[in-house]
Amino acid sequence: MAQVYVGTSGYSYRDWVGPFYPYGIRQEQMLAFYAEEFSFTEINSTFYRLPPAKMFESMLKKVPQNFLFTVKAFQGLTHQRGETVREEAAKMAEAIKPLVNEGRLGALIFQFPYSFKAKPENRDYLERLREFFPDAPLVVEFRHYSWLNSETWSALRALGMGYVCVDAPRLRGLPGGAVQATSPVAYVRFHGRNAAMWWEHEEAWQRYDYLYTEEELCEWVPKIKFLERNSERVFIAFNNHFGAQAVFNARMLRKLLGVDY
Repeated sequence: MAQVYVGTSGYSYRDWVGPFYPYGIRQEQMLAFYAEEFSFTEINSTFYRLPPAKMFESMLKKVPQNFLFTVKAFQGLTHQRGETVREEAAKMAEAIKPLVNEGRLGALIFQFPYSFKAKPENRDYLERLREFFPDAPLVVEFRHYSWLNSETWSALRALGMGYVCVDAPRLRGLPGGAVQATSPVAYVRFHGRNAAMWWEHEEAWQRYDYLYTEEELCEWVPKIKFLERNSERVFIAFNNHFGAQAVFNARMLRKLLGVDY
């Protein structure tokens, strides 16, 4: 049976002060406080800018030895995919080297846009990514339903890449709640079910402004048990971060699963 890690997508949010963090906490203190309760976090800032390796060196000093990080790949590798991809991949690999060397990288996450559909050239691109990161645990999140087929599952297994299972609004074109274990690392991301704000919103956080009910999370318990039986590690990240709703739901799911980390 796999080890299950439940945490949140990001941890450094000012609107978590009060609901989760104590008043008066400094931003540089947040990770250590977070790590007192959770055993992993998903780093999303790396999607917007390529970080220096020293960022992760600093983070490692603030958390226990068993704490893991999952890291979202830079958007140049998933959204632009231009002529500088190879150079950006090299910089990304250099950035995560401290985590890799310490055995603390849970997964490198490639979240592709809705426009990235299941086409031969895009399947070929997944092979390029594996070549860029030959030894790292890679997981892929698709935002378009066209990927939900046996050809995709076979391709991911052949590449040793995990499929990111997604809970999101049940809107036409989105991949829905498909569950597959295609590598030793299984991954689930909870984005919330705020259908009204998914496509049209003024601020990015509005898309993820959602609090799951216990009944909604119960739907995922047998699915997560399936992943647990068919992988070595299962990471579950709550991305409904507005107002620390991710923390509340992570606690709720841990209770439902009977895990304490």
